[in-house]
Amino acid sequence: MDNRGQRPALSRAPHAHDFFKDIHELRLRLAAVSVNERTDGHVFRFELGLRRCVCGEFLVKAIVFEMHGGPEVLKYTDAPEPQLGARDVLVRVRACALNHLDLWVRGGLPGVPIPLPHIPGSDISGEVAKVGTEVKRVSLGQKVLLAPGVGCGRCAMCLAGQDNKCPEFSNLGYILDGGCAEFVRCPEVNCFPYPEKLNWEEAAAVPLVFQTAWHMLIGRAQLQPGEQVLVLGAGSGVGSAAIQIAKFFSCRVIATAGSEEKLAKAKEFGADETIHHHKEKIRDAVRKLTAKRGVDVVFEHVGTATWDDSFASLSPGGRLVTCGATTGFDAKIDLRFLFVKQLSVLGSYMGSKDEFATVLKLVAAGKLKPVVDRIFPLAECGAAHEYLESGAQFGKVVLTV
Repeated sequence: MDNRGQRPALSRAPHAHDFFKDIHELRLRLAAVSVNERTDGHVFRFELGLRRCVCGEFLVKAIVFEMHGGPEVLKYTDAPEPQLGARDVLVRVRACALNHLDLWVRGGLPGVPIPLPHIPGSDISGEVAKVGTEVKRVSLGQKVLLAPGVGCGRCAMCLAGQDNKCPEFSNLGYILDGGCAEFVRCPEVNCFPYPEKLNWEEAAAVPLVFQTAWHMLIGRAQLQPGEQVLVLGAGSGVGSAAIQIAKFFSCRVIATAGSEEKLAKAKEFGADETIHHHKEKIRDAVRKLTAKRGVDVVFEHVGTATWDDSFASLSPGGRLVTCGATTGFDAKIDLRFLFVKQLSVLGSYMGSKDEFATVLKLVAAGKLKPVVDRIFPLAECGAAHEYLESGAQFGKVVLTV
């Protein structure tokens, strides 16, 4: 029953203990209040009731690891609420999709010092909960989808719109704390319009894989309508995105996977031909499917396990574009084969914010569709990592927050 803020009459004489108890309860109530006006001259607050105030510090639930290792190092625990700069935004996370990057960061990367303790997670959908004093483009409560890549915003590459070539470029969840938490901090420029036809989990399945696949095929390989494309690892998030992008350009797509179920799903998303890489040698199957010509573009992200077959599957003048080395990085090339067939080997890393904006327009129009395989609650992030490592998924594994 609403008591209009009045306290019930005390049944006994007040005591100092009552005073401190009341003060503590008041602080907890204030922490849960939504304030729709500028507070303390610095930030706006919105729906911050999830936060807990302990010894004057606001805490949020997050997945944190303090050392590198297996899924067992991931802990569901309290973490300090991120502090904002003038051009930063605090986002109330609704869903965060996983990537192999999360597995590598958790396990530790040679020569890459990950700040510890660390919160992983690059693919984030949510609502704006706080904004810094100089934020102009987003508003309190706005639904947003975050671009994963963060540049310095000052260098020549950033100013030229090629922020993925910034010397300081990183991803949310890589060097920076990410979205496996109730709240995440990001620069205002990383907030993009939310694709309203998607739910939180579907939206979170879009950013990294579609941006990466678009940059690989369009930005780097300069894919042309009607070309033939070989997509390795069709069951991965980036593989399923690549199939759709290639089909958007009316290309003939040959996709590989390691099970009949995954091959069937690849066809559902547009693959014209499929290769079971446990039953067939990829290069031989490609030659058969292309009348010995080979493909114009190989979409490679697997690494050494498929590298030789990928390279041998190219037609004269073909382009191999790669963004990953999941199975190993020590690949080799026969230079004679490279120059005689006039082949191109292209490296690709993430994508620019302009490319991300293009991808989101196509997603909003229903031309590209995120593929969600399985959803886990945030607290079961360790189980989600184990599932992703098993390779059983087709598409994205997503955490709901």
